Amino acid sequence: MNLSSFSSTWAPRLLSVLRIMTGLLFLAHGSQKLLGFPPRAGGAPELISLIGFAGVLELVGGALIVLGLFTRPVAFLLSGQMAVAYFMAHAPKSPFPALNGGDAAILFCFVFLYLAAAGAGPWSLDAGRRGRF
Repeated sequence: MNLSSFSSTWAPRLLSVLRIMTGLLFLAHGSQKLLGFPPRAGGAPELISLIGFAGVLELVGGALIVLGLFTRPVAFLLSGQMAVAYFMAHAPKSPFPALNGGDAAILFCFVFLYLAAAGAGPWSLDAGRRGRF
C-alpha cells in the first residue's frame, strides 16, 4: 500500500475520529458546567446566564458533534462560541495563551472551524442521512 492510497483511505475516517474526540471533550465541559460531572469548584451556573448558555451549547453541541448530526452549522456556531469565550475570558488576562489559559478555547475554535468546512466524515449521522454510511 503506497502513501497515497493509505491517505485516501484513512483521511476521511480520521476526520470522523477527530470529530468524535473533539465532541466528547467539548461535551465534558458542558456536563461539568451543567451536571456537575466531573465535579468542579463552585455550584452550577444559572441557566439564564452567559456561562449557563455556554454550558447548554457545550452539552448539546458536543453531543451533536459526537453523533455527526448537523455538523457543519453546529461546528460553525461552536467555533464562534469559542472565539467569544477566548476574547472575553482569556485574552484580558494576558496576550499569551499559555499564560491566560486559553489554549483549549483556541484549539476548539479552529477545530470546529475546520469541521464546519470539512463536514463530519464518513462515520456520522450526516453521512447516513445522505446514504453514504
